Amino acid sequence: MITSIATLRPEECAPVPDAGLGALVTERGNLPLESVDVTAAVSGLIAGVEVVQGFRNPHDVALEATYVFPLPDRAAVTAFRMEADGRVIEGILKERGQARADYDRAISQGRRAAIAEEDRPDVFTIRVGNIVPGERVTVHLTLNQPLPYEDGAATFRFPLVVAPRYIPGAPLDGEQAGAGWAPDTDAVPDASRITPPVLLPGFPNPVRLSLAVSVEEAGLELREVRSSLHVVREEGATVRLQPGERLDRDFILRLSFDASTSLALTPDGDEGTFVLTVVPEPARATANPKDVVLVLDRSGSMTGWKMVAARRAAARIVDTLTSGDRFAVLSFDNVVEYPDGLGEGLSEASDRNRYRAVEHLARLEARGGTEMLTPLERAVTLLGDSTGDRVLVLVTDGQVGNEDQILERTGARLSGVRVHTVGIDRAVNAGFLGRLAGLGGGRCELVESEDRLDEAMEHIHRRIGAPLVTDLSLKADGLHLIPESVSHLGSIYSGVPLTVLGRYRGEAGGTLTVHGLDGAAQPWERRVAATAVDNLAARAIWARARLRTLEDRYASGDHSLEGEIVEVSLKYGVLCRFTAFVAVDSQVVAEGGPGHRVIQPVEAPSGWENPVAAAMPMTLTSMAQASPPAPGGRPGGAPGAAPKFAASGMGTGAPPAATAGGFAGHARMMPAPTRSPRQVRPQEPSREQLTEELERLRAAASLPAADRLRHLEDLGSRLAALAVHLGGHRELAALAEDLQSGGDVDTLWRRAVEGLEALIGSGRRGPFWKR
Repeated sequence: MITSIATLRPEECAPVPDAGLGALVTERGNLPLESVDVTAAVSGLIAGVEVVQGFRNPHDVALEATYVFPLPDRAAVTAFRMEADGRVIEGILKERGQARADYDRAISQGRRAAIAEEDRPDVFTIRVGNIVPGERVTVHLTLNQPLPYEDGAATFRFPLVVAPRYIPGAPLDGEQAGAGWAPDTDAVPDASRITPPVLLPGFPNPVRLSLAVSVEEAGLELREVRSSLHVVREEGATVRLQPGERLDRDFILRLSFDASTSLALTPDGDEGTFVLTVVPEPARATANPKDVVLVLDRSGSMTGWKMVAARRAAARIVDTLTSGDRFAVLSFDNVVEYPDGLGEGLSEASDRNRYRAVEHLARLEARGGTEMLTPLERAVTLLGDSTGDRVLVLVTDGQVGNEDQILERTGARLSGVRVHTVGIDRAVNAGFLGRLAGLGGGRCELVESEDRLDEAMEHIHRRIGAPLVTDLSLKADGLHLIPESVSHLGSIYSGVPLTVLGRYRGEAGGTLTVHGLDGAAQPWERRVAATAVDNLAARAIWARARLRTLEDRYASGDHSLEGEIVEVSLKYGVLCRFTAFVAVDSQVVAEGGPGHRVIQPVEAPSGWENPVAAAMPMTLTSMAQASPPAPGGRPGGAPGAAPKFAASGMGTGAPPAATAGGFAGHARMMPAPTRSPRQVRPQEPSREQLTEELERLRAAASLPAADRLRHLEDLGSRLAALAVHLGGHRELAALAEDLQSGGDVDTLWRRAVEGLEALIGSGRRGPFWKR
């Protein structure tokens, strides 16, 4: 039973006067999104959620509405349906290209249809087509999400707005992937899909937000509930958001209770899903010398309280180092800077050097663009020759669009490096920061206010130090595990339960034993007996985790995984980036298709400066004059055209800026993308030539390490020359650079094989986001 709800920080939660989301009054009415209703049921460490979005067409012709919105990055979307005019149309999960074809065909035929697509682990797009004049249509999403647990508290986090993201790279010619304010670039080829226009302040009547969370204690004693927004307690164990809150930040609910070690089995036919939770006993880990590289984001989007919190967080990390450690500090925006007197390498963590680093951090102010790739590559290079514990800490809001490029360029090189990310924002890019930390077996800590900082840094400090147990492995007794299904084991840290998911065959029974080494290199183990439970969400959560692992490997260059990703998604009914839910009505309601296409503006995230509309004024064209694109074209008009919005003599939802992020400070020093009259795309390399290189590489696999390293350097030089010959082939150049940079020969060898395989397999199909 919930007896009280503590507010995380009241002054941060007060609504901003005269601001709202998506309710622009025009001569023809409002923009289409009327309401967002979120209903969650928390049971133990799992939450089941239903999201209902209500759309209305106030115009006199049929409408297609597009809404770009966030969901929790670890959530598994398992169902989708559309309701209109008393009709209920269930969505079907299909390969993304097929789902789009079905949707476009239905829209062109005048039938109602809706499609839900994933663009990032936490960014989704819904299109609803042929909403007839005056009609209301609702779409329903069903999802399940795990709740992270640490130091006696679980966290339910639900994001409510997609914050503007920095978009690096040169604009691409041709049809754009979406209808956003940023053009697609060579670094972010789907930028136009993740950059919805931002509504300027001053418009009342925001979208009606309803959010309710019921908490089932499931045999646990719930001691305290804390919320980031104003909530009220209702009868029983339900909390509800107070009316008037806006979709401009993450909603966070922290639930304090004691978790316990368990092994839960959920059968489904001849197979089943297991969830193993091991809660460690309180203990102090043995501190080992370590090399730590701290990377701090000082770009324009970090303005205000975020920069203050980031400086404090970085200084706290530096202060926790000991004289046996080495460290480096890199601060970045468009350029990378180092503390005076420390240079660009690793320095001893002496009192003098730590003082210099803290002095440097104290002087930093937010400015410029979020060019994150270069500092991360330098950090990985610094740690490449380390022989001790290697730790990389990134402090940022994560608001970048080139997540896949960053993972592709750094993913393989993070092997053996513990990566911890500290995300500071009220609408943080949790999906990317979680993916980056996951590749390095580290922790992603999210900080939504300065009050939360001390607690978050305590968690990071514990993770930077040595873990309690390492070299983990599982042994099953009486339980037949499916080996490739078991999630990454990682290490065990004080106060942080170990959670392992996987699949099994046969009877639901037996035990699992976790083996490892403690801080003194002595054997450690925990044996846990299985209990059969009725928890259907476990299957979906496991499938989502499996899909994320495969998608990250795909983003890192292994494009051969596409077929497996689609197969897993369709088999377990969980949405991913390669599939989409599509709901198509059989009834024809709008001859000729929609007369208007509108992308819903989103609100500026709380704590960000106001959009700079003057940086790139939007074309304000009456929706009545907007000509519908040909069937299958992207929303917003003809391919490549800017999206059009209704206007009545005043500003509307607008792109923040032609440069990324679009807010004062964030845009000041960003490279403005310019489109040349004609850009020449790089040619594709010969598959025969790459196949020959791959065969030569495999034939040399048994050579001594020194000879293999020379072989890789020679291969890198050939690929670099080929990339130049082809007009600047990005993937080839990146692979060549990695092979010539040196490092661990086995890691480089795998990178070479995987990179060549991906290049050989590429070119057969277009990018999945443009199919």
